[in-house]
Amino acid sequence: MNLNERFGVSPSKVKELREKLRKLKIDPRKIQEQFVRGGGPGGQKINKSANAVVLRYDEFLVRCQRDRRRTVNRFLALRELVEKVEMKRSPETSGRRADGLRRQAATARAGRRARAHHRKIRQMGEEE
Repeated sequence: MNLNERFGVSPSKVKELREKLRKLKIDPRKIQEQFVRGGGPGGQKINKSANAVVLRYDEFLVRCQRDRRRTVNRFLALRELVEKVEMKRSPETSGRRADGLRRQAATARAGRRARAHHRKIRQMGEEE
């Protein structure tokens, strides 16, 4: 995979991705890249052009078709692949894991609030 091409995203995002690749010791030459036809909503253009990207690295497989541009899909797929590798190799530093933990904490808080609210309602009903 050639990382010197333009990805159609900001240079700072590309730089950040290159740093993660270096930190995780991922060799871009070992990433297999394939372009396949897209599907789903988007009309005839999305169904007949090969804008979807499939990346393979070791046991990881990523398919991306979020944007209509192939270059942006390449970047997004590579970023997703790096996140998967990071989750496997060093989950304690993974941004995806941190997001999951934040969502889990927010769900737990919402559950505690809901239970407290229902307890209050039940107590008010018992007093009558």
